[in-house]
Amino acid sequence: MRAIVVANGELQDPAKLKARLAGWTTARVIAADGGLHNARKLGLVPDTLVGDLDSIDPAEVPQLEAAGVRLVRSPQQKDETDLELALLHSLELGITQVLLLGVLGGRLDMSLANLLLLAHPQFAMLEIRIWTGNQTAWLLRPPGGAVSGQPGDLLSLIPLAGEVSGVVTQGLEYPLRGETLHFGLPRGVSNVLTESTAQVQLQSGLLLAVHTHSQPGRDERS
Repeated sequence: MRAIVVANGELQDPAKLKARLAGWTTARVIAADGGLHNARKLGLVPDTLVGDLDSIDPAEVPQLEAAGVRLVRSPQQKDETDLELALLHSLELGITQVLLLGVLGGRLDMSLANLLLLAHPQFAMLEIRIWTGNQTAWLLRPPGGAVSGQPGDLLSLIPLAGEVSGVVTQGLEYPLRGETLHFGLPRGVSNVLTESTAQVQLQSGLLLAVHTHSQPGRDERS
C-alpha cells in the first residue's frame, strides 16, 4: 500500500509536483495538520488529517468531518511532531511506501528534523521518498540500492549518524570503491549519473541520497 503524506512546509514549484504525482493517483493521502493547505494546492483530497490541528481553522473541522475526512487528533503538548505522527499512523494502516511532500521550508530546525525522520528506527521498514521540486531524497541502508534517472542527473550521498563504510558506486562520474564517507564531510555531494541506472552499495551506516533530476517526470521511483 502507498500513501502520500503532506506536511506544512513550503512547496517548491507546485505545478512540477503535480506532474510528478501522475503515478500516485491511487495512493492514500494523509495530511499532517497544516499540510491540509498544501494538499489542496496540489489538488489532493486527504483521507486522514493527523496532528494537534493548531494550523487548521476550527470552523473547518465540522466541514472536514462531513466530507468524510478522518481526524486523528493529538494534544498540543506532545513529544512527536505532526509529521512523525502522520508517519506512525501510516504504519498502523499497513502502508509500505510513503511519499513525503512539503517537509522543507523556512524553519531550519523543522526542515532538519523532518529529514532526520528518515532515520527513525520505527520507519526502517517503510520505503520513504521526499520530493521537493525536481529533487528526491531517501535513506540508503546496507546493502544499498539502485538509482534510476538520466545521464547528467546529480546524486549526493550524505552520511547520517556517523561514518558509512564500504561504499561502492557504479554509473557515477566520480566512483567510490569500498571507501568510507565520514559524517560532517561533504565528499559525497554533487556526483553525476553517467548511465540511466546507478548502483550504490554500502556495508554499514546510513546514507541520505539526494537525486536532482535533470529531466523531471522521466522516472520518479528514485
